[in-house]
Amino acid sequence: MNNIKKKPIDHLGYGFIEGRFLPEGKDEYYLREEQFRTDKKYRKLKAHEIEILVKNENTSDDWNRVLVTDKFNPSYVQGCNFFGMIRIGDLEPFLLEYHDIQHPVGLYNSTIISCDFGDNVAVDNVNHLSHYQVGNECMLLNINEMVTSNYAKFGNGIVKEGEEERVRIWLELCNENGGRRILPFEGMLAGDAFLWTKYRDDTQLMNRFKELVDAQNDSRRGFYGTVGDRTVIKNCKIIKDVKIGSDAYIKGANKLKNLTVHSLPDARTQIGEGCELVNGIINQGCRVFYGVKAVRFFMGSHSNLKYGARLINSYLGNNATVSCCEVLNSLIYPGHEQHHNNSFLTAARIEGQSNMAAGATIGSNHNSRGNDGEIVARRGFWPGLCVSLKHNSRFASYCLINKGDYLYELDVPLPFSFVYNDESTAKLYLMPAYWFMYNVYALARNAWKYRTRDRRVHKRQQIEYDYLAPDTVNETFAAMALLEKWVGTAYLQQKKQAVSDIPAEKLRGIGKDLLLNKEEVVNGLTVKAEGVENSRRDVVVVKAVPAYRWYAEIVHHYAVSTLVNQLAATDPAGPSDQHLADLKKNFRFTERGNWLNVGGQLIREEDVEALKEDIRQQRIKSWDEIHKRYLELGAAYPMDKANHAWLTLLEANAIGEEELPALWPSFLERSAETMQKLADGAHASREKDYRNPFRKMLYENESEMEAVMGRLEDNDFVNMLREEAAAYREQTGRLLQQNSYIGL
Repeated sequence: MNNIKKKPIDHLGYGFIEGRFLPEGKDEYYLREEQFRTDKKYRKLKAHEIEILVKNENTSDDWNRVLVTDKFNPSYVQGCNFFGMIRIGDLEPFLLEYHDIQHPVGLYNSTIISCDFGDNVAVDNVNHLSHYQVGNECMLLNINEMVTSNYAKFGNGIVKEGEEERVRIWLELCNENGGRRILPFEGMLAGDAFLWTKYRDDTQLMNRFKELVDAQNDSRRGFYGTVGDRTVIKNCKIIKDVKIGSDAYIKGANKLKNLTVHSLPDARTQIGEGCELVNGIINQGCRVFYGVKAVRFFMGSHSNLKYGARLINSYLGNNATVSCCEVLNSLIYPGHEQHHNNSFLTAARIEGQSNMAAGATIGSNHNSRGNDGEIVARRGFWPGLCVSLKHNSRFASYCLINKGDYLYELDVPLPFSFVYNDESTAKLYLMPAYWFMYNVYALARNAWKYRTRDRRVHKRQQIEYDYLAPDTVNETFAAMALLEKWVGTAYLQQKKQAVSDIPAEKLRGIGKDLLLNKEEVVNGLTVKAEGVENSRRDVVVVKAVPAYRWYAEIVHHYAVSTLVNQLAATDPAGPSDQHLADLKKNFRFTERGNWLNVGGQLIREEDVEALKEDIRQQRIKSWDEIHKRYLELGAAYPMDKANHAWLTLLEANAIGEEELPALWPSFLERSAETMQKLADGAHASREKDYRNPFRKMLYENESEMEAVMGRLEDNDFVNMLREEAAAYREQTGRLLQQNSYIGL
């Protein structure tokens, strides 16, 4: 039986906060007054104003509790029922227009309970508007229900006074069994979500994170919902316990409940038709359109949910797009693209700059025994059409996975790889450095695309978009060592020699010599990868020699180009007076070290550990202070990256600092050549689309093809890469002309 309570009519609009939750000497409006900050002077209605209001078929339980400004015009209030204390700002002879919708200023045909209105609002046909504070020049049109409860949390993972812990809202990220759950809060960054989901064995740290959320939020009951200035809400059904920023546009939503919707004049948020959003936080600049269903979720700024997408128990990072598909229990870093109706993602940490193709099933646990499986994919993850993966799996940066069902767990440690499941031979194939050999255009464009799409107003984390960075270079070092070991092992096995007792360093030495000097021998080997797939079948590495050489090339180019760019950044007028020794004075570590992708920001593991310890020991006392540390580390990142590049250059060439002056000219020349090779590779990979007969067969002639596709010579991105290569060549040339360029 429904528990419908009957109360006296004069209770409507009063008693918003129960007496037991009111501090001594406070009334039910004390929090309302804290929220309602204005210099406006409000007064009671005059007798003739009440007369006009009544004539216009308005009612009030107490006209003395309807307060107005001196620019209030009672003629602009018609057919409304008021209960409780109401404050109404200026109502002047204007109409408001937005997207071809025009409406006169005023309050019309609405039931309004204990609300505050700014100046020149347009409110019409709001059947039930309760406990809201509405800003200036807002439009609220055709809304069934818009209410705030006294226990509203606006999407934050907190409990209010008198509530039990069990009602607290958690986000169960990365894992379907809740083992990595976190509490949502306003201002949460992807880095925060990473730290909270990752270090689960650190009980003290986990407790501190929860304490920081509770400390940041107010547990008192009685806060009103808010609608920021110039926000437009029309044709919606249910809006409950929602806080909305300025300049938002909400139209045709079915249900919005327990949300914070951030919006700013220069980063407006929009929510469209048929959406049902519950228990979430939406940051500024987001777009949520056309039948989206989202429950227990967080959206980073300038992210998009569209076309029936389902986002449940997930964190969606900045500048990401999810449409048509389903995403559950996932932590998604900034820069993620997934817009196909039959793609599915669950129980995963996807570390950004990723793209999921149609039919990709990433994280279906139906092929394992439990719901505690996970998938971790580093930057640039790209599963192709109809890829199906099994928990647990892990992928290095910029892995491209070919169409197919992958029936076993995978651990792919080789960055920039192409993964191919060949059912005809019952083997798994890996092609390391695939992108550099066959599709530099897509790799380079990916970095450029996400950098240009980064529209964040407040950049509280410095996101790394370059495909050559400390994380990928460290992965490349490890991949080169694995290739050396696997080639050395394959060579000895072909010679019928036992390898079980041979030290790994010796195997690597044999493999390295073969990879550098004996390509024809390596081509005659079957190089098998170890520990990549949880199966008994062979995992075969193809094109090991060109891959190894490309790995060496990009490591060297990263090191030199990073140092050159940092020299230029240190002296924008030109690096003529800057030496590598000047940079070295600012270096703070002596080993490459491990770098972690903390929500898109690359941070040395030692710095992450220091941050964690400061949180544990309460030297950091708020999430704002954690974010300040991100900013500090971000400011230090260019020099730290140069530090990493310096150590990379020495290690990759097996030299000491004293040998660098003599070798630096050749290093600069080699890096410039690599830059040109990458630009030419981008042109060549794009050129395939213009030379492939199957691409050309749809066009009667070349003119038609160019009219549809554009001319290759006019491709802005290819031309930009060539211009950058030429500029880099000129930059390294200036350094080569200097006599004291190294200064060691």
